[in-house]
Amino acid sequence: MKFPYGIADFYSLITENYFYVDRTGYIVPLEEAGKHLLFLRPRRFGKSLVLSMLENYYDVAKADEFQRIFGHLKIGQTPTE
Repeated sequence: MKFPYGIADFYSLITENYFYVDRTGYIVPLEEAGKHLLFLRPRRFGKSLVLSMLENYYDVAKADEFQRIFGHLKIGQTPTE
């Protein structure tokens, strides 16, 4: 298990077996939050990684890899529509 210091690419984090704290539970509240979102967090707080996670979740080109990427995470157990 490796620690992902400075890595903001969600796909690489998952496929290269880095340590990851599951934040996929935030996808549902983000979907329900509204049209415009503003992330106000200090630097190095994981904003880019969250956006990369959302990119991979909604990317139609990666639909065939959904189980591999998200299967072991919370959103993989109860995906949204």
